[in-house]
Amino acid sequence: MEFGWASLSGLASIRNGIKSKRSSSFDRTGGNADYWMLPAGETRVISEMKGPGCVKHIWATTYHDDNLLRRLVLRMYWDGEETPSVLCPLGDFFGLGHAKGAYFSALPMQASHLAMNCFFPMPYAEGAKITVTNDSDKDGFLYFHVDYQEWDKPVNDLGRFHACWRRQLVVKKDEKSGPNAQGVIERLNTTGKENFVILDVKGKGHYVGCFLHVDTNEPGWWGEGDDMFFVDGEAWPPAIHGTGTEDYFLGAWDYNHLRETYSTPYHGYFFKGNADYTGKHSQYRFHIEDPVYFQKSLLFSIEHGHANDRQGDWSSTAYWYQTGRKEPLPDIGRFEQRIPYAFGGLERWPGKDRKGLPW
Repeated sequence: MEFGWASLSGLASIRNGIKSKRSSSFDRTGGNADYWMLPAGETRVISEMKGPGCVKHIWATTYHDDNLLRRLVLRMYWDGEETPSVLCPLGDFFGLGHAKGAYFSALPMQASHLAMNCFFPMPYAEGAKITVTNDSDKDGFLYFHVDYQEWDKPVNDLGRFHACWRRQLVVKKDEKSGPNAQGVIERLNTTGKENFVILDVKGKGHYVGCFLHVDTNEPGWWGEGDDMFFVDGEAWPPAIHGTGTEDYFLGAWDYNHLRETYSTPYHGYFFKGNADYTGKHSQYRFHIEDPVYFQKSLLFSIEHGHANDRQGDWSSTAYWYQTGRKEPLPDIGRFEQRIPYAFGGLERWPGKDRKGLPW
């Protein structure tokens, strides 16, 4: 049995040693109540597999009323591990970063409002477990499919799929000033230490993409921040250093001045805020053809505005493959710490002193 990534060229190959399976929320009585209730405070195992295999597709849906997409927490465990390799609010894992439905169509992830799909392959050698927790004080529910393969033997040299969520209420940071490459005096960021961190991991593997969500009450373009990949502990400037936020997400010119959203297999800007750049924004970039490889560690961060001169509610979900992870993933906090800010009623903005923050 050979491990094959999904592609049109390989669809005609008849493979041995593979069985197709599915875990789902279908009504075991034969009725049409094809969902599972998720009472407040409860964790349910939605799929558990034995032996070698690979998750090939996950579909899920629920409501976004009362921030249900942030109330539910998704965890995935490979090969009997005690701490999960995936730890994200349910909606954020599938790219719905403001706890609201949206439309986008990328190669490994797709959403049609509240129909959420993941096609990342997730191999394992000794079994897997996927759970969903409702850690809030209100009951919820979930429809789901987990489509996976059972293999007759494990495949060597495959990394384990990982995903983590981060959120930060970023504020303007102090940076020194000096002449830029054109001789103009401006803020200079020569360390990257105050950037918004998307992924910070130790081990060996490769990064394959992320979603980044921005919500801000501050008018003006927030996307002048450069992306920086510090591979294996390198110093600034790293070998992979970008030129602006929309450039990293493969757009340009303020996403065409925010005239419209767009979605492609590898990159997209699919949730648009206001014409003055306030409000909620979402974008993604997947490194399917160009993964970022690391042997010892990877720190991926991005400036929030040029030299970190912007404020806002920033959150991200990063995806990568890795072997030998020993450190737990970032804590996602209690539900009360995950509630999206409703910028629009801007009196809630806590300002630089962070007074009034729930975390």
